[in-house]
Amino acid sequence: MLVTLLFVMLLGFFFAKLEIAIEGDAGWASSLPTWRIEEHWMLDWFWGGRAMTGYHAWAFSLVALFFHFPLIFSAQLTWVNEARALACIMVFWVTEDFLWFVLNPAFGLARFSKLHAHWHRNWVLGAPIEYWIFLPVGLVLLHWSYLN
Repeated sequence: MLVTLLFVMLLGFFFAKLEIAIEGDAGWASSLPTWRIEEHWMLDWFWGGRAMTGYHAWAFSLVALFFHFPLIFSAQLTWVNEARALACIMVFWVTEDFLWFVLNPAFGLARFSKLHAHWHRNWVLGAPIEYWIFLPVGLVLLHWSYLN
């Protein structure tokens, strides 16, 4: 389990570096030539109130497919493996998002705040609320998947 967790975090590191190269100091694809949906009630429920962009629609879909590819390739699509894939996706995105701030020369840990990361609308205990939801759920699912 620890090897899986560390590898997922390594993947998050590489994707964070890629996104920094793509977005620069303009978080949440705000300067990219992509479509955006800024206001819709479903964004509050499913996207943390953030805009849905073409960039993020493709990036999130691509990452989900990458984490599911081994299950399809090996014909091992089971509930346990699905839980593991979902857990990895959750840990990946929290890791990637946090590292985007830490590694981004335009931000750094000092600017990891609601003031500078306005696209994360809901913060609790110094971090976006999604971190407090998806990281524990992801870790529990990952642990469960290794017990079964």
